[in-house]
Amino acid sequence: MLFNSFEFIFIFLPIAFIIYFLQTANKLYTCSKIWLVIVSLFFYSWWNVAYLPLILGSLFINFFIGNLLGKENLRFNKKLLLTVGIVLNVIFLGYYKYTDFFIDTINTALSTNMALLHLALPLAISFFTFEQISYLVDSYRGETKHYTLLDYSMFVTFFPKLIAGPIVYHNEIIPQFESEETKKINWSNISAGVFIFAVGLFKKVAIADTFAVWATNGFENSSKLTLIEGWITSLSYTMQLYFDFSGYCDMAIGIALLFNINLLQNFNSPYKALDIQDFWRRWHMTLGRFLTHYIYVPLGGNRKGKRRTYINIFIIFMISGFWHGAGWTFIFWGFLHGVASMICRYWKMAGYKMNKFVAWFITFNFVNIAWVFFRAESWGQAIEVLKSMLGLNGISLPKFFESKAAILSDYNIQFNNFYLSNIEVIQVSLLIMVSLYVCTKLKNSIQMMKEFNPTPLYSLFIIVILTYGILNLSNVSEFLYFNF
Repeated sequence: MLFNSFEFIFIFLPIAFIIYFLQTANKLYTCSKIWLVIVSLFFYSWWNVAYLPLILGSLFINFFIGNLLGKENLRFNKKLLLTVGIVLNVIFLGYYKYTDFFIDTINTALSTNMALLHLALPLAISFFTFEQISYLVDSYRGETKHYTLLDYSMFVTFFPKLIAGPIVYHNEIIPQFESEETKKINWSNISAGVFIFAVGLFKKVAIADTFAVWATNGFENSSKLTLIEGWITSLSYTMQLYFDFSGYCDMAIGIALLFNINLLQNFNSPYKALDIQDFWRRWHMTLGRFLTHYIYVPLGGNRKGKRRTYINIFIIFMISGFWHGAGWTFIFWGFLHGVASMICRYWKMAGYKMNKFVAWFITFNFVNIAWVFFRAESWGQAIEVLKSMLGLNGISLPKFFESKAAILSDYNIQFNNFYLSNIEVIQVSLLIMVSLYVCTKLKNSIQMMKEFNPTPLYSLFIIVILTYGILNLSNVSEFLYFNF
């Protein structure tokens, strides 16, 4: 089930909300929790009920191991038990997400012909696996309370953050459901939640899905792209991904607020970043936090000398790349960000400085170029797009320029019709410029929500963008991060 669908907005969410607060109003708090777990599992199963036993099995196993790790007088070796728990999670994730990747890699390297398994990727497996690993580690450290199975199930399955994050920790969700304030309808939270949900829906439907058409056409015709088309393609995907994922995060925060639950911010205007480290403090913030707390710090962080620090940084970004997708393009994307982060750290440690606009320009264009590998379906497709961006596939202008700038043909500039019409070239160019301005100059949606005041002007704004989003729900598309 998608947040941007009729059945979610008009059926699922109202029913989940009404019955939950009817139960809390009658002080049926345990029943209200059970209800949320049930609707969350229904929400998860909507895609494919075959996924349900997988998440339930993962939930029960991790709860059992976590409880054992939390006991003070455990006879087993706790470190060994923690290792077993983490390995089970990694195997579970690896089997479904990476088996075909490894088989294909072996076939290529050894010229074998092993059949691919074509396993369906269970929804949200990358997200709930990381959350449960964090729970096991915290249990080993003695940082968890003696949660009930119901509490733990709430933490893992709470539907606003289930599919694509944010990646949260047990102590950020479970205590909120225990608060007395959570059990009452809060009209301030509802108004703020509807506001940011409407903003997120508009980002997805009006902006991300519009850019998706141009990005998809460009990558599918990568071998035919010339200079301008190559940049239109890469920038369209750069904007699509931003508004798609930030739109999802906004909608998740808004839905959770309806239930008086505050989810963590996952985006903080990442395209405003002045260096790659700043970018990663702003983009997918909860993933970066998890990798830092549970991998970078245990590896030694920056406590074991400069050389080890750079190695740890590189490892983190290689893991990030592989976490996002089972393919060499994702690994290379992680490699690029790892190298850039090491260079950035060295630059700062050496005391070098740079003009802010130049720093932003370099950072944004690096991110944009790296996204090509993130989006491309193959290495060859990525190279074709990059070649076009460098002008190696020629330079072509729209046909309507020919009569006004024919002299340019003497410099090997052609006047061909793009895969886009002349009107579309103008539209996408303007939308890219407007979107870039929005991303870099205006307040982000979280800042707007914090300053939200349900005045008539704000109410009109919500009505307009929510109406636009709902009227365009017939063109429903999945969020990009659902695939990770």
